[in-house]
Amino acid sequence: MEENNSGQGEKTALPKELDRWNWGACFLNALWGVGNKTYVALFALVPVLNIFMMIALGLNGSKWAWANKEWKSVEHFNKIQKRWNAAGFFAFGVYLYFLIKGFLSLL
Repeated sequence: MEENNSGQGEKTALPKELDRWNWGACFLNALWGVGNKTYVALFALVPVLNIFMMIALGLNGSKWAWANKEWKSVEHFNKIQKRWNAAGFFAFGVYLYFLIKGFLSLL
């Protein structure tokens, strides 16, 4: 088990087991950013830039959250991010529902 070095800024090394896509950061970007002290996520509120931020947050969200917020342990981080990921999947489902509903209304 690696040392808990969370919350020490951009030079903080992310434990390998945490290096994965972050669905909560991708789909709940601004809300996730505030909750994880990753305020760069607020750029997702800017039209056009939001598409790029969703991708950047999905790829780097876990790394940024680990670096920006002090966590009790790797297990604590995983527990909280699993909740964000579940909420992100739900949000994605809601987005898809309205996208399909809107598309079908055009037919």
